[in-house]
Amino acid sequence: MKNNSRASLILNCIFWGIIGTLVAAIMIFSKKKFAVQEIVIDYVVFGAVNVAVFYINYIFLIPELIKKRKQYLWFIVCFILLIAVSVGIKVAVAKFYPEFVLQYKADDKIQHIPMANYIISVVFIAGFFLVSSSVIKFAVDWFSNERIQRNLESEKKDMELQFLKSQLNPHFLFNSLNNIYSLAYQKSDKTADAILKLSEIMRYMIYESNDSWVSLNKEVEYVESYVELQKLRFKDGASVEISINGVIDGQQIVPLILISFVENAFKHGVANDPSDPIKINIIANQKILHFSVTNKKNTTNKDAIGGVGLNNVERRLQLLYPERYKLNIVNTPTHYTTELMLDL
Repeated sequence: MKNNSRASLILNCIFWGIIGTLVAAIMIFSKKKFAVQEIVIDYVVFGAVNVAVFYINYIFLIPELIKKRKQYLWFIVCFILLIAVSVGIKVAVAKFYPEFVLQYKADDKIQHIPMANYIISVVFIAGFFLVSSSVIKFAVDWFSNERIQRNLESEKKDMELQFLKSQLNPHFLFNSLNNIYSLAYQKSDKTADAILKLSEIMRYMIYESNDSWVSLNKEVEYVESYVELQKLRFKDGASVEISINGVIDGQQIVPLILISFVENAFKHGVANDPSDPIKINIIANQKILHFSVTNKKNTTNKDAIGGVGLNNVERRLQLLYPERYKLNIVNTPTHYTTELMLDL
């Protein structure tokens, strides 16, 4: 509302500034000598009529009859009535003071303006101020509506991102606790290490990932910590190959955008086959990140590949990297590969 008032004030000031400049230019550069009474009638009285016509339409007719009540026929009627009243006032003044309104001097002779011509001119002037006020009012309202729409879309986007993120964290925590439960059930010595590793990961998720952007280096470290946590599930450790190429130095990325691909590989893939390990490949430069995860399918796992994690991350990519990402999923009978290209 505050911004709307500011835009209205700015456009009104520009309009009246232009009108005032034109009037001043006419008075300065005209060779005609203006009498005091003529100035009062032409620029004070008639000026007040023009201003009244402008703001009656701007403040009342458009907001009440068009915006609020949608009574377009009544608006047209009132529009015409305003022109008629404006013309009536000016014609009445012209009849009382014809020497200042309907006469002018040219070549040292007094010239008379026919009343019909004068009426046409004042109709045009009234129409000009009514149309101008309508254009300015609709322009202000349009800009205001556009700003409101952008704010609503931004708020909706933020709310959706928060919802997606709230889904992601419990989803990850649920899977990790299941893994730790398995270790505890087996009375494994790795249980304490798993809890410690999970606490480190949760610290990142709770505190550092609250920022809109994090360093790519921290996100990669988070992925590596997750892999180490998953390795504790297996007696002989998980078979995972992580390859990092390029330069990771100062690039920024949306937090928790990569982990779902890795989590999906552990959940639905075979992680304990040394001959066919899970492969995580990261290639980065200052502008592009290429991230891929390949895993051998676990034929005994009947869960649908993907689930909340991948659906979640793809929606976040659509919101946060519009036209700046490419997600390619290769699903063969034996292997599942996700490839993500990001414009950093």
